[in-house]
Amino acid sequence: MILKEINTIFHNELDAMYGVNEVDSFFNILIDFYLKLNRITLVLQPNYEITKEEEQPLFEALSRLKLNEPIQYIIGETEFFRLPLKVNKHTLIPRPETEELVQFIIDTVTSSEVEKPIKILDIGTGSGCIAISLAKHLPNARVSAFDISKEAINVAKENAELNKVEVDFFEVDILNQDRWDNKFDIIVSNPPYVRQLEKSEMKANVLNHEPELALFVEDDNPLVFYKAITKFAMQHLEKDGQLYFEINQYLGNDMIQLMEEHSFSNIKLNKDLFGNDRMIKGIRP
Repeated sequence: MILKEINTIFHNELDAMYGVNEVDSFFNILIDFYLKLNRITLVLQPNYEITKEEEQPLFEALSRLKLNEPIQYIIGETEFFRLPLKVNKHTLIPRPETEELVQFIIDTVTSSEVEKPIKILDIGTGSGCIAISLAKHLPNARVSAFDISKEAINVAKENAELNKVEVDFFEVDILNQDRWDNKFDIIVSNPPYVRQLEKSEMKANVLNHEPELALFVEDDNPLVFYKAITKFAMQHLEKDGQLYFEINQYLGNDMIQLMEEHSFSNIKLNKDLFGNDRMIKGIRP
């Protein structure tokens, strides 16, 4: 079948759901991933033909896209902080806002701290995107990561190996973690923070496919993970250690109050590229 004809089928089937530009992006990603072709092929070789065997994954992907499945899950990979990552239904798809959180940490770590070993803990690591990016860009850091999901940890371990970094992964439920021997210079977390009442603001591809365990909290206790992690940080951060969170954009003031109640100092609330309150940092007393 002619590749351009398959492209037309994609647009006929998907444009109403996603829009022309996004469907173009999907198709380009798929032909690159499955056929090692780029979009110029459609322009320079309008009659380029592919075999039945080559067609099959494209039409399978089309069926999954019609069910609102994210393209990252279909091909099983994504990119975060310029690093390749494997993802599946057990891990959230990393967002650009989380890249900003990683950059926030890297920018804040001083050159003197980079020269000496620093200990970093990522709580709720998922695909490992935060921990792996920090390990890659802060080569003198010793990075550890927690997640409650064994399946997510398996993906994160694969991603660490893929990116040639060392991260120590542990299966830990932070809501029931009473004891841990190690102390850290930096603790960072992007925990579940979407309230049930905010589900109506979310797209179907997120609601129907990404893990609820990593997304949602109850409306009456939206800071449940932040409270547990802040308490943990009080016990396990070194003096003057840094605590970083990605947060719900509507709860910035609540987060400032929470960190102040635990006597954190130099609290800094940052906005993301969309102008929403998204990152907060404090220093342990």
